[in-house]
Amino acid sequence: MASRPEYVEFIAEQLQEAGTITYRKMFGEYGLYCNGKIFAVICDDQLFIKMTGAGRELCPDLLEAPPYEGAKNYFLVEDVENREMLIKLVSATCEELPEPKPKKRRKEKKDGV
Repeated sequence: MASRPEYVEFIAEQLQEAGTITYRKMFGEYGLYCNGKIFAVICDDQLFIKMTGAGRELCPDLLEAPPYEGAKNYFLVEDVENREMLIKLVSATCEELPEPKPKKRRKEKKDGV
């Protein structure tokens, strides 16, 4: 079952105060970004946030689960109505994640090659 766009928009609204929240459709589901860093995925209308030490310290009772078969475990966030907790978790998680790597420019083809 694919995630509904309405659910993704709701999650993005809940997280507005954490930073610039964007999302992209990926493999039929969604990747969530905060200030350009991918920090979570939404699969089957469930929010999965990347696991970090800061996230574990802040929310020690979060369940760990893979968002899809073959994936690493993420934190499964079931209480998406708790905006304050979500913002703290996402902010702490994103602080610990590395900056995104700059995109490489494609090489232009040479004439006649």
